[in-house]
Amino acid sequence: MSKTQRRISIFLSGLYGGGAERTMLNLAEGLARRGYLVDLVLAEAAGPYLAEIPSSVRLVVLNTRPRRAARTLGSLPALARYLRRERPEALLSALHHANIVALWAWRLTAFCSRNGVPANGTGLRGTAHRIVIAEQNTFSLWSQQLPAHYRWLFLRLVRSFYPWADDIVAVSEGTADDLAQAARMSRERIRVIYNPVVTPELRRKARESLEHPWFMTGQPHVVLAAGRLVAQKDFATLIRAFRKVREVHPVRLLILGEGEERPALEALIGQLGLEQEVSLPGFVANPYAYMAHASLFVLSSRWEGLPTVLIEALYCGLPVVATDCPSGPREILQGGRHGQLVPVGDVDALAQAIERALVEPAPAPPRESWIPFEVEGVVDQYISVLSKGEPCAP
Repeated sequence: MSKTQRRISIFLSGLYGGGAERTMLNLAEGLARRGYLVDLVLAEAAGPYLAEIPSSVRLVVLNTRPRRAARTLGSLPALARYLRRERPEALLSALHHANIVALWAWRLTAFCSRNGVPANGTGLRGTAHRIVIAEQNTFSLWSQQLPAHYRWLFLRLVRSFYPWADDIVAVSEGTADDLAQAARMSRERIRVIYNPVVTPELRRKARESLEHPWFMTGQPHVVLAAGRLVAQKDFATLIRAFRKVREVHPVRLLILGEGEERPALEALIGQLGLEQEVSLPGFVANPYAYMAHASLFVLSSRWEGLPTVLIEALYCGLPVVATDCPSGPREILQGGRHGQLVPVGDVDALAQAIERALVEPAPAPPRESWIPFEVEGVVDQYISVLSKGEPCAP
C-alpha cells in the first residue's frame, strides 16, 4: 500500500477549545501534508475549533448523547463500526475518556474480526493495525478533581485498559512519569513526544493586525493570559497578583478563554475593584495576534501536561512568567532559562515576577526555546509510532 493510500484516524470527544484539541488539529493537518488520508473522528460535532478543521482532513461525526461523559461512552458502537468499515492503518486518540473508548472499540472490532463478523455488509474484517493513545495532562492531578467514587473507577479503567495500546504517548517527561506511577506501568512503556505547536498557521496568524483599544500607541502595558476559565488554570491567583502590581504600575490584564469559572472570576474582579483594568473577552479565534502585541504572558496553572499557550507565547516573542507546576513549564522554559518560574498558588511571588518582567524587560525568547515544538519534527515522530512502531527520533 502506498503512503497516499494509508489512512490515519484521530479520535476526540469534540473540539472544545482546549490546547489538546488544538494540537490534534495541528497534527492532523501535518499528517495530511505528508500525503496520508486523515480522518478526524468526533463523538460530537461541538466546539469552537470546528471552523478550523483543515480542508485536507475528513471530518467523521459519530453523533452521540449530549452529556459529555455519556456522549463519549455512547460513541463506542459507532466508533467500532467506523473502524470495521474504514480499517485505518492506525487509530490515535487523545484525552482520558476518548482514550478508554478508543481502546474498547479497537478491541471490540478485533474480536469481531477473529470471529468472522462482517463489517456492515461490506465483507471486510479487521480493524486499525495499531492503536496509540496520547496522555495530554498530568493524570494524578486531573483525577483529583473528580468525585471520589468516579476517581477510583477511572483509575481502575486506566490501569486495566491503557496497557492494551500499541503505544502510549505522553506530551512531556513529567506527564509520562506521573502516568507511569498512577497507572502502575513501566516508564519504558511510555514515549514522550512534544505537541506540534509551531505551525504555518501560527506563523501566519501572529503577523495579523490587531484592533483593540488596549493596544493603541501610548496605552499602558498589557499582561496577557489565555486558557479555559477553569479551576486548573487558577486565574484567581493571577487576578489577585495583578492587583498588587496594579497598585504601583499602570498596567492591564487580558485573559482570553471561556469556561465555567467565569462568574466566580467576574465576581472577584468586581470585589477587587478591577473592572476597568481586567478584561475577559472570551474565546478568540486568533490569540496569537494578542501575543504578538502584549508586554508579558503569564501562565498561572495549578497543573498542566504541556501548556500549548506557553509555547505559542515564546514563538510570538513574549517574555513569560509561569508557575512551576506539574508538568511542562519547567521543561519548556528549560529550568528558567527562557522565562521566570514561580511557585504554584503564590500570589506574592507571582506579583513580584510580573513586576520584575515589566520593569526589567527580558530579550525576546531565542529560537531554541520553541524549535522542539515545530510541527514538522513532531509529525516525523508520530509517523514512526503510527505507521511502523519504530523508536521515535530524538
